[in-house]
Amino acid sequence: MKKIIIASILAASLSISGCEKNFDPVLTGVLSPANFPKTEADFELYVLQAYKPFGSKWGYSDVEYQNMFFSPEYGHLAMFDLPSDQMNIFTEWGGFWEFFSKGDFTFLKTQGKQSHFEKVRYITRMTQVIADVEKSTLSDASKNKFIAEARMGRAWTMYYLLHMYGPVPIILDASKINTDAESDLTRPSRESYVSTISGDLNFAAEHLELSPSEYGRFNKGLALGMLTRLYLNEKNWAEAEKAARATIALGKYSLVTDYAGLFRESTEVNSETIWAVSCDPLSTGEASGNFNALVMYCLPGDFKSTKVNGGWASPSGVFCPTWAFYDTFDAADKRRNLLIPTYTDKSGKARSRANMRGPVLKKYPDESTPGADLQGNDIPVLRYADVLLMLAEAINQQAGPTAEAIGLVNEVRTKHGGVAALPATATASKVAFNDAILRERGWEFYFEGIRKIDLVRHGKWASALEAAGKVTHGPSELFPVPQYVINVGEGKIDQTKGY
Repeated sequence: MKKIIIASILAASLSISGCEKNFDPVLTGVLSPANFPKTEADFELYVLQAYKPFGSKWGYSDVEYQNMFFSPEYGHLAMFDLPSDQMNIFTEWGGFWEFFSKGDFTFLKTQGKQSHFEKVRYITRMTQVIADVEKSTLSDASKNKFIAEARMGRAWTMYYLLHMYGPVPIILDASKINTDAESDLTRPSRESYVSTISGDLNFAAEHLELSPSEYGRFNKGLALGMLTRLYLNEKNWAEAEKAARATIALGKYSLVTDYAGLFRESTEVNSETIWAVSCDPLSTGEASGNFNALVMYCLPGDFKSTKVNGGWASPSGVFCPTWAFYDTFDAADKRRNLLIPTYTDKSGKARSRANMRGPVLKKYPDESTPGADLQGNDIPVLRYADVLLMLAEAINQQAGPTAEAIGLVNEVRTKHGGVAALPATATASKVAFNDAILRERGWEFYFEGIRKIDLVRHGKWASALEAAGKVTHGPSELFPVPQYVINVGEGKIDQTKGY
């Protein structure tokens, strides 16, 4: 396994240092727009910028400081798990963390250019990369390979922005770049926006490799899995079913029997993980590569663990599940074992439900060598279990609880949870089975960055928050457009409904 190094290949000079975990392109010398890119090796580096937002570092500079989609702060876990029914409100650090944990995004109206909205610039950049590859003299096979990576990155970014802001203004025609067209911030229709994402993902699925030689590259399964997620959330059940079946037909993936092993460094490369952020235990989250600091956000400060002497927050971790969520598990469910209900703190005091905000979330064990605060566990972003449960949901929405759909859910819960098949009451009707699938997804994918999106699709986000005591949530599951964008848009971009 290796780690992807993302370079700023548009700079006048470029030098990339290697590392031991991911593919490490090396180029020395001086490049300029006049002679770069031309060769296939040039384009290999040029297209690497497609991976820029899809890592786990503190962030990167682009206009202003930007967090990545899988950064520990302002990444997918903070945006889509913290503002859900599974996590407690966390007030100790205030600001961003408190508001997100309450599900109130109103404060983002005053956010500056460090907002994820600025990633519309990345979309424009990928449009330019695609155009540059298309007009090159490379072979058709090489062109398709590079374009597929750029279109995968563009589509995935558009998908996340859709679940943050709704459709955002985008440039898909390279001839409009650096023209007045860039100042037109009119939102596209949802239909056309989603169509662009699906077109990009279909192209990527056709031309990406199934098993790239460099671990961490985009791959065919990722494109098809994200296409399934896209269609499922758009409630295009037939196309979601088609994409899920295409993922299964690849014949590459299968469920592992050890659920906890999915999140361990020693077994992070396995038959189930379709794509994960590749992390290095020696990284500090800066230029040295991706890192996993999640244990520091999950353990209470008084929790002495295997290698880590307590997390960064007190009295609970930032990400602290509720007891109500813990209690929804079957007591025999092995997936619940990653939630720790009791421990003895560093002072020798017994901790339990009586004096804990919630169970300690220990999904990513701290077992790395050399064992600093930052770990090397890869961060799974798409797993085969998700494909199976998405297929079950798509089938149920069209045909009700068929034997095939029920079997898919039972395959996941019995193999990962070690619990019995669903009871008859859970499959008695389309509605009952739909609710059972949502519950199963909660048990299977907690702290994997999809809970809020699932709740929104099921029409239960606001009610689920309120049931969890988060009664002061904001007016929308979407983020407001930052005010500075509204100002420069000169009336062409609509504020998110509710703000």
